[in-house]
Order: sequence, then structure tokens, then C-alpha cells
Amino acid sequence: MYWSKIAATDEEFDAIAALNYETFVEEIPQHEHNPSRRLIDKFHEENVYVIVYKNTEMVGMVAFRDTRPFSIDRKIGDVENYLDAEVCEHLCEIRLLAVKKDHRNGRVFTKLATAIYRYFYDEGYTACVISGTVREEKMYTQMGFRQFASAVGTEEARYLPMVLTRQESAVFRERLREQNIVFFPGPVALEKPLIPSTISHRSVKFQQELDEMENELCKLAKANYVIPLVGTGTLANDAMLGQMKSEFPNEAGLVLVNGEFGHRLYNQAKQWGLHIEKIDVGWGNLFDIAQIEAYLQMGGYRYIVFVHGETSNSILNPLDELRELADKYDIKLCADCISSFGSVPFSMQGLHYATAVSGKSLGAMAGLAFIFCKERPFSSDAPLYLNLPYYIEKQIPFTLPHYFVEAVSDALKFYPGRFEVLEKRMATIKNSAFKVTATYPMIATWEHPKMAELLTICALNGFLLHGDSAYLKQRNIAQISTIQPSFEKDFKRLQELLTYVMETL
Repeated sequence: MYWSKIAATDEEFDAIAALNYETFVEEIPQHEHNPSRRLIDKFHEENVYVIVYKNTEMVGMVAFRDTRPFSIDRKIGDVENYLDAEVCEHLCEIRLLAVKKDHRNGRVFTKLATAIYRYFYDEGYTACVISGTVREEKMYTQMGFRQFASAVGTEEARYLPMVLTRQESAVFRERLREQNIVFFPGPVALEKPLIPSTISHRSVKFQQELDEMENELCKLAKANYVIPLVGTGTLANDAMLGQMKSEFPNEAGLVLVNGEFGHRLYNQAKQWGLHIEKIDVGWGNLFDIAQIEAYLQMGGYRYIVFVHGETSNSILNPLDELRELADKYDIKLCADCISSFGSVPFSMQGLHYATAVSGKSLGAMAGLAFIFCKERPFSSDAPLYLNLPYYIEKQIPFTLPHYFVEAVSDALKFYPGRFEVLEKRMATIKNSAFKVTATYPMIATWEHPKMAELLTICALNGFLLHGDSAYLKQRNIAQISTIQPSFEKDFKRLQELLTYVMETL
């Protein structure tokens, strides 16, 4: 397997010096021979090396440097004299592009090229310049480089000043984006192209399809009513909390917190002006049912709000136990089920309100938010777009794209079988070499002291794990979701990559 990473270890820097000598002393006579057969670049401390491995052998490299003057500046003068100002806003130079003779095939050059595109884009460079060997002019041109000054160097080692701009490499970058393998917990990749629909949301046909979608959603959730809104999970939670504010304007409630999205739910409730208290059991800890009951025994609380599937740490919080408490103390139980609905079978019976979305475990395209209701809401002081009784009254008060409804209806056809599919996928992750935590089949959490480096390696090779959020970075964790359509083959490839990566860290 060929794969790439940014050089970081002493062993890798020694391999770079050996390949540097082999290429730029023995093959291209730029430097003098020496008994160590190692050539350390004069800008070594300023270079960032992207290297290519064949399994665990380093076989190719390229160096990035953005400190001026560049080596090409010394050959032709400042490159700004040849290039447009906007191109020169944030430049880097690529040097030392080399591949071992036994590995000079399309796959290694492709890996180097894709690493160049990904790294130089991610670092925000407007262009990169290179002194390309005349004999490889065709290869550089195919990569998107163009010559911008006359050739330089000796007859034995002649080079072309060339540039790759951000704009000129856009087509290559777009191809890479399409090739990325994602393990995000949403949105879900589309298995077929999105075809815009001309069916009006005021038509009889649309109303029929919407009714069918809502009936299937309620059937899957075991809920009495569902209200679809165009928007995200955050919107769904705001609509739910706005309704709670209208129903309990001066009464107290509890928000249960054990992760990032519990904190977000609490902050949203505070913004609505709800009279709430927070029971925070700490990141990743299970709710203490006895502690919650002790609060309820004091009296004065009318509702509990919590996150059912806490994706930030892969915890599925205890719905049945909380429902029993709610029944016992005659309070309303409301749940954010955005990441649990569709990933695990459960009943929303007993939930006063619950929220979900189309673009997570359900496997449909993102765009619809759902508020499930035990009883029809009858009055609200919330703004019109978040006013749930208004949706009930008008049925379709605002534009609702037909292709959203169609996508959700298509996704619902895979249930209940999709529950088993997600369960098997999670079992595959748990049985792998990853040391993960997961209590429900939607997402696994992976902790590693070098997680930042691992995520960079994965991204360079087109594998995108969920790890950019601040709450994940500060804990050295990343997440692998099971909800993407091609999970089985994609996870197999990820495992193969990381088998070799772990041997080099």
C-alpha cells in the first residue's frame, strides 16, 4: 500500500537524507560525494517534508518551504518580478521531489501529487513555485504547473521555473474532494445524484407524500405526531425549547449534561429564558438516576430535557429509566434524539417532545428537522418559523422542498433492517485494532496521544475522520461514524492504512 505523511521521526529524516543523496548526488550531479552517503538539505530546519511510504518503506518525498528568499529567488531574482501580485500573497516553494528508482510508477507520483494539492491547499498558500527538471517537464505540466521564466542551471542539471496556483489546481482539488472517504456523523453522502423537483409544496401530490413520510416517521419513532421544519438539529432543539417556554413560562426544569451537546442544549435553554438547573455529571459519565430523583423529590420541577445520543463521547443515555422517573413525579420529559433516531430502535412514547433530523443516522440528505410530539401543541409565543402550533394549523406553512421529503421517504424504506446494519458495522469497529468506546451503533470514539498527527496523515491520504471540533481536539480524540453508505469497504481501507501508520509513529 502506498500512503503519505509529514515526516516527523529521526528515522524518517535519515531516510530523507539518504534519498536526497541518491537523487541529487548520484543521479543528478548537483552536490559532491561523501562517505556517509547522506545529503542534508541546507534548508532542512525550515522544510516540511511530505513523504510517501510503500507499506513501511519510505520511497518518495517532497519538501515545502515558505521562508524567503527561496532557492529559486537566488537563481532568477524575486519571483514577484514574474508573477501577478495576487498569486504572490502567500507563496511556498516545493523542492527535493524525489522517488526511489524501483518505485517510479504512476502510483507514487500520484501520491506525491495529491499530497502536494492537499497540503498546499490546507495551509492556505496562494501558489507554490518549483525548479522542475527539464526531463520531467511533462509530469509537472500534468500536475498543473506552468513555466514562468527561462530555464536555469547547468547542462547536466537544467531546471524550469514553474508555478502552481491555487486557481489552476482547483480542478485537481475538486477531484480529490470527490475521492475523499468520510467517516463523519453527518451529513450522509448521497448514493445517487440530487435531482431538483418541480413539484409544488402546495400540490395534492406533495401533501400525500408528506403525509406518508410523517406516518412512517411516527411509526418508526412510535410517536403520535411529527412536525417537519426545513433546517438543522439546532433549529429543531430551538423549536422544542421555544414551545417549552410557552408551556412553562415561570416553572422550573432540569437539563442533564454529560457531553458537548448537553452543554449546547443547556445554553439554548438559557437563551430562551427557561428557568432551568443543570445537572452536570461530567464528560462521558453516565447519568446518576438516584441523583436526578433526589432533585425531583425536592419538588418544583415540571420538566427534564436531555440528549439521548450524546455523540461527543458515544454515550446513549438511559431513556427508559428517565421515562420512569418522569411518570413517577408527573413531569414532562423532552429529548434531543438527533443522533439516536435511526441508529437504534427505541420508543418515543412517554416523551413530551423529541427532536431528530434527516441527515444523520437515518441516512437521508441533510435539510429536514423533526419535532416529535406526544400531544398536539396548541399555543406558543415563539417566532412564527419556530411556532409549532402554527405548523399544525397550516400543515405546510412555509416552503418545504419536495426532494427532502422524497429522500426521507426513500431512507425509511430500509428500516427496520438498517438497525442491524449499523449494529454490525459497530461490531466491526469494536473488533478491530482501534481501542474505541461506543454504547450505541452510530459513532465510536477513539483516543490516542498523537491524534493530531494521525488525523493529518488520514487527511493527506483522503480519509476524513471526525476530529476538527475543539471539544475533540482538546481531548486527543477522533470519531468514526458508521452511517455513511460505503462504510464496509471504506473502513477496511482505513484499517490497512493505519496498520502501517502505527508502525511509523
